[in-house]
Amino acid sequence: MVRARIGFGSDQSGATMVEMAIVMPLLLTLLLGFVDFGYAFYQWNAANKAVQMGARLAQISTPVASGLALEAKTPSDATLVGTAVPANTYNYICTANTAGAVSCVCGTGATCQSLAASQASFDFIYTGSSGRAGMQKFLPNLKKSEVRIQYQASGLGYWTRPNGPVPTITVSITNHPFQFFFLGGLLGFGNITMPSMLSTVTGEDLKSTFP
Repeated sequence: MVRARIGFGSDQSGATMVEMAIVMPLLLTLLLGFVDFGYAFYQWNAANKAVQMGARLAQISTPVASGLALEAKTPSDATLVGTAVPANTYNYICTANTAGAVSCVCGTGATCQSLAASQASFDFIYTGSSGRAGMQKFLPNLKKSEVRIQYQASGLGYWTRPNGPVPTITVSITNHPFQFFFLGGLLGFGNITMPSMLSTVTGEDLKSTFP
């Protein structure tokens, strides 16, 4: 009887299976975690490319802020004609609601001639056209409500400039979530908000048609 107890205590059969049962979930979680965070890094790169393309499209197309066409035409003081338009004289910030409808507001310390917004211009930057990829092409799950387009007086250009103002254009992505697939299912990880990212350019050819 004593020998049987000693033999049972020293029996190693099945130990490998027990160890594997303990270690395998940890290894699987680690492996799938690498996959998920790799995909998050891919989304980060895609979002960076999306804001770069959005800024480029905003640079060469009709402004979303329709009132921008009125800026730099006539200063309040006639003696300023031909002089530089001061930085932040105007500051249009255009965003879309959850339904995708765009609107513009005037930034702090600026004076905006008109807050009218062009839905067609915003949609062009977001979606693109047959000849140009828009922001959504690079980040398919991007929502219109996550896009922010700003036109701000840069200090370049001058009053009564024939081709209009020369704004600094900033295209941003805000409140966009990283999506976790494996970790979300295994460990209940919720999506986390991606840090805001932006791309800034100087207005180049703000024409009245879309390329």
